[in-house]
Amino acid sequence: MNELRTLAVPPEGAGQRLDHFVATQLEGVSRSRVQLLLDQGDVLVNGAQAKASLKLRGGEQIEITGEPHPAPLKATAEDIPLDVVYEDAHLAVINKPAGMMVHAGAGQSEDARSRGTLVNALLHRFKRLSSTGGDLRPGIVHRLDKDTSGLIIVAKNDASHAALGEQFSSRQISKTYIALVQGNVERSKGTITAALSRDPLRRTRMTVRPAENSRTAVSHYEVVKRFANRFGKFTLVNVRIETGRTHQIRVHMASLGHPVVGDTLYGASGQLTDQVASQAAQSKAARRKSEPERLRLSRNFLHAARLEFAHPVTGKLLKLEAPLPLELQTFLARLEEDPLPKGNPTRK
Repeated sequence: MNELRTLAVPPEGAGQRLDHFVATQLEGVSRSRVQLLLDQGDVLVNGAQAKASLKLRGGEQIEITGEPHPAPLKATAEDIPLDVVYEDAHLAVINKPAGMMVHAGAGQSEDARSRGTLVNALLHRFKRLSSTGGDLRPGIVHRLDKDTSGLIIVAKNDASHAALGEQFSSRQISKTYIALVQGNVERSKGTITAALSRDPLRRTRMTVRPAENSRTAVSHYEVVKRFANRFGKFTLVNVRIETGRTHQIRVHMASLGHPVVGDTLYGASGQLTDQVASQAAQSKAARRKSEPERLRLSRNFLHAARLEFAHPVTGKLLKLEAPLPLELQTFLARLEEDPLPKGNPTRK
C-alpha cells in the first residue's frame, strides 16, 4: 500500500499553481508525473480533489494518495503473435504491426507502459536476445514509431548487435519506406537534408527549426503515384533514409507541406471529407441529403517496406521486403475509387 504523503502550503506558497507547488516539494518527481497524479485524483487539497491549475492561498493541507515514483519499466515475456520475415542463429527480422510499441515507454498505467510490446513478444518467441540494449530493450538495434509498421532487425547476441550497430552508424543499411502524403508532391524525386531537434514547445514533436542540438538527417524520396479524387490530392512515395532520427520521415515530409496521411501530430487531417459532396451540400436541395462521406485512418500511412544489409556474421547481402498491411491496401483502394470528375473546380 502506498505511503500517504502530506504537504502543508506555507504562506509564501500563496499564488502558486497546485501542480507547480507539488512538483517542487517532491524530490525527483517530474511535472508530468505530478500531472498524472492529479488526473487520477491522487492529490487532495483540504480533503477534496483539485485541478492542476488551482491557485493556492497558503495554509492548505495537500495529501498525495498515489505513488509519485512509478513502478520501474520492465520487459516481460508475452505470448504475442509475430510475423517473422527472416531468422537464423544470429538475428531475426520482424514485420511489426502498427499500434505496437517496440519497447516499454511512457503511459498512464503499468499495462500501458510495459505490456504488449515487441520486446515482450520477442522474449517469449526467442527466449535469449542480445543484452546490449539493457533489460528494457533486449535485442533492439533500431526502432520504429508505434504507428509505423514494417521491418525491424533484432539481434540475438551481443556480437551480432555490435556488428549491426556499426552498419547503422556507418549508414551501410538501406531502409526504404512507403508513405502516402497529403497534397501533390510536385518534384518526382528529391533529397531532404534538414537537421532535426526536439520541439522546445511540444516535447512530443521533432522540428526542422535550427537548434544547438540539431542532428543531421537525410531522406531521399521518389514519387510512385499521384491521386486526385473526391477526398483531395495525395502522393504515394518511396522514402529511403540514410539516418534514423526520431520521426524523421514524418517531419521531413511535413516540412515540404506534405504531412503523412493520418499523422495529426505533424499537421495531417484527422479525417478526409468528400469535397465534391461538400460543395454540392451548399445548395438548399442537397442540405436535405446525408452528410458527405468521410475517410479516417487510425494510424499513420507509413510502412518500412524494404531492408538491405550485410549479415553480421557471414557478410551475405540480405534483401528483405514486407508488403503493405491490409488496412493500408484497403485505404489506397478506396482513394482509387470515384476519381474526381473532369472540370470539377477542386481539380487543379
